[in-house]
Amino acid sequence: MNRPNPGPMVPSGVLLVDKAPDMTSHDVVAIARRSLGTKKIGHCGTLDPMATGLLMLVVERATKIQDLLMSEDKEYQGTLTLGKVTSSQDRQGEVTEEKEVPAFTAAQVDAAFGEFTGAFEQIPPMVSAIKKDGVPLYKLARKGQEVERAPRPVTVSKYEISRIELPEVDFTVNCSKGFYVRTYAHDIGGKLGCGAHLSALRRTRSGRFTLERAITVDQLKTMPREELWKTLVSLAEISLMRGA
Repeated sequence: MNRPNPGPMVPSGVLLVDKAPDMTSHDVVAIARRSLGTKKIGHCGTLDPMATGLLMLVVERATKIQDLLMSEDKEYQGTLTLGKVTSSQDRQGEVTEEKEVPAFTAAQVDAAFGEFTGAFEQIPPMVSAIKKDGVPLYKLARKGQEVERAPRPVTVSKYEISRIELPEVDFTVNCSKGFYVRTYAHDIGGKLGCGAHLSALRRTRSGRFTLERAITVDQLKTMPREELWKTLVSLAEISLMRGA
């Protein structure tokens, strides 16, 4: 009895995708699962729907190093908007507090950012995937519930402010695993006394991976499968990159 040809095996590796706005990380995984022809796939670190930039997808045997890749430091470019606090700490939430924005100097803004460098603790936002009694916090937040969250240790190794046009401030931050950039924006606004929320976010690096080799979501949808396979960063290359 002849068995059907299973076709070529899906290679193992990491697919770098430049996530588009207004879609979830899970949406990208679902598209990649169909395009690559595999069920064995996951991502290394959620990006919120409003965020864009580097989403790392682990494919086939690369799923075994998912935790290792997720533990590495990351770089983000963001914009915070002063004067408005939101329920989600970003522009997708409801405005819960509004204050006038003083005419801050660049030195005053920089001093507020400087308060959140090195090692410190963050209280995770309610709109997050952290679980309380087995239930993700974002599900409780949707019901209007707020629960106590334990502070978590995080690290900012470097930051840079690239534009101040009040009420907006553009910045780049290099941070540890588990860092919430919207909480960072929220806390800086609190330090300045007028409140703030994150109004734009783009992940530009994770560990040694950057956007340089990333494909767009449109390419992920339309590229021929064999061509898509060739864009994967192989396990051998990852070992070399990590000095293993």
